[in-house]
Amino acid sequence: MNQEQLLKEVNEIFKDVLDNEDVVINFDTVASDVDDWDSLNHIQLIAAIEKAFRIKFTSTEIYQFKNVGEMISSINSKLNP
Repeated sequence: MNQEQLLKEVNEIFKDVLDNEDVVINFDTVASDVDDWDSLNHIQLIAAIEKAFRIKFTSTEIYQFKNVGEMISSINSKLNP
């Protein structure tokens, strides 16, 4: 799965968790760009992504994500070690 495909799947998770079909994310998206992406929803997003891809992020990884692109890169590296 390439990064564009991962982005599409993660975007669907964002729509579901945030209960907003209009959410569109890209590699440069940060929390302040998305309505309702607060600290509680961030935890729910991480949990949903981990479940969907059957992966686990470390707390350090989560803390270091600067944007969606870094999250996608981390997912990709876990799926394709």
